[in-house]
Amino acid sequence: MKIITTGNLSSKMGTAFPSSAEEVIQYTLRTAQGAEIALNPYIGKAIQLDFTGKINCKRCGRLTKKSFSQGFCYPCFNEAPENSPCIIKPELCEAHEGKGRDPEWEERNHNQAHVVYLALTNIVKVGVTRSTQVPYRWVDQGAWKVIKLCETPYRRLAGEIEVALKEHFTDKTDWRKMLRNVRDENVDLEEVKEEAIEYLDEGYHEFISDEDDIYEMNFPVNTYPVKVKSLNFDKSPSISGVLNGIKGQYLLLDQDRVINLRKFAGYEISFIA
Repeated sequence: MKIITTGNLSSKMGTAFPSSAEEVIQYTLRTAQGAEIALNPYIGKAIQLDFTGKINCKRCGRLTKKSFSQGFCYPCFNEAPENSPCIIKPELCEAHEGKGRDPEWEERNHNQAHVVYLALTNIVKVGVTRSTQVPYRWVDQGAWKVIKLCETPYRRLAGEIEVALKEHFTDKTDWRKMLRNVRDENVDLEEVKEEAIEYLDEGYHEFISDEDDIYEMNFPVNTYPVKVKSLNFDKSPSISGVLNGIKGQYLLLDQDRVINLRKFAGYEISFIA
């Protein structure tokens, strides 16, 4: 085995969505230094990830002893627009009013078309994402089927619709069941969409998406874990094993072990294979 690259992990693995459901999603390990390593060819092979002990903020680059919110130093965690309350609660977004921690950033990212969607992992969840993040957001969540519910001109509207549906659908993914590939094959997302529409006030009906296509994600996994064991670079700086597959932003290793690489954005890692 030899070192393929050393660098600070990017905010997430890159993904390439295939042209058909029969093909698998292609993953790329990316670093802040510009390295891009295709990971699919390593599935079924032994790999090693070594944390050097160095962490740099993924936004400002400063050296930090601790990472906050998947890759930020503490000042950026408190001040950066990427950590505004409306990231978690889009119904609080004020971008369409020219407000926010950084109005220019909000204009580029949140005062833009958004999609409210219904995603199927083990159960149906409701979620919100910027239109330009379709279908990448769904891949990151490990959903295997998704349908668009509404399309809105800005983030807050999408958040309001999501809130209206939280009484009937979860907005969380059970990551352990997702990684074990627990799924309900009997769910008809077109029927669920019709059900969801009935829960919405008429004032939101103009935003209902005319698109009823079902997006299907085929993840590159040879073997799913039976009992998920989560790994952590802070506790285990050297992680090695056979790469059984990739789903969401997780590497699935042998012995039912998994690691969420997105959680460790900014960590300097040597990828060895």
